[in-house]
Order: sequence, then C-alpha cells, then structure tokens
Amino acid sequence: MGDELSPRRLVAVFESPVAEALLRFGLDLGFRTVLVEPDPTRLGGTPRAHGDTLVGDLAAAGLDEHTDVVLTDHHRSEIGTVLQEALERRTRWIGIVGNPRHDGPHVAALRELGVPAEQIARVHRPIGLNIGSRTGPEIAVAVLAGLIADRNGRPGGFEF
Repeated sequence: MGDELSPRRLVAVFESPVAEALLRFGLDLGFRTVLVEPDPTRLGGTPRAHGDTLVGDLAAAGLDEHTDVVLTDHHRSEIGTVLQEALERRTRWIGIVGNPRHDGPHVAALRELGVPAEQIARVHRPIGLNIGSRTGPEIAVAVLAGLIADRNGRPGGFEF
C-alpha cells in the first residue's frame, strides 16, 4: 500500500447532485475535496458548506499523483477540454459518470481534440461499483466505494 500517509484528493468536476454528495461523503472518507466548476453561473449561490475548495479550472485544483478526478455530468459541452487537461496532468485516476448502456460522449470529444487512443483509454467509464445507483447520493457512494477499492488494490463488490 504505502499510500496511507499520502494526501488524498478528490476532484469533482461540474456542480451536480453527484458532485455535492461526493464532496460531502469524501470529506468523511479522508479526502481533501475540490469542486471544479468552469461556469460560475451554474453555482446558484454556492459555495456550499461541504467540500474543501471551489475553483474554476483544473489548473487551480492541485492535481497530482494522489488525485482522483470524477466528471459528474456527461452532458456538459466542456467534457472534452476538461478531460484533455486532466490527461495532461499527473493524476492517480480519471473517470466520468454515465450509463454503461450508451457510448460515452467523451470519446468523440477527445478524438475531435486529437487526443491519442491510449490516453482516451485512461478515462474510466462506467465508474463505481454496480449497485444499481440512481440518485446523486447513491451514485456518489458507488463511485467512492470503487475508488477506495481501486486505491487498495481490491476488485470491489463481494469477491474477496
């Protein structure tokens, strides 16, 4: 392991119910949490009380090899540029929420930006444990459980 004493950072990209739950639960799980919202008009009176930091772009989020980045909305037009920036930085893990039955729009967005296939493959989707999540908090629990399992070298689920 050896990671226990390293700073753990969870960067939730895009204000959403999933992001709010990730930030709230992430604090309790020992993450330093950051919300990245490139469009300040979407904040509607935030920053909220949960979460450590609110920034407008990934450059200000302090990404490093101990950082997990989760894009919490796959419908945003910025997913390509945000993912491209995340892929250019040192991060431990990058994922985007979305229904596994549909192609992820991030693939086309990244191809359009000229991102090589091996870099696109670093973006995880679907993310989290398969627990049938539907609500923002349920999705956040599944994602955080998956991140913890991955960080600890475990498969997740009920296989031991």
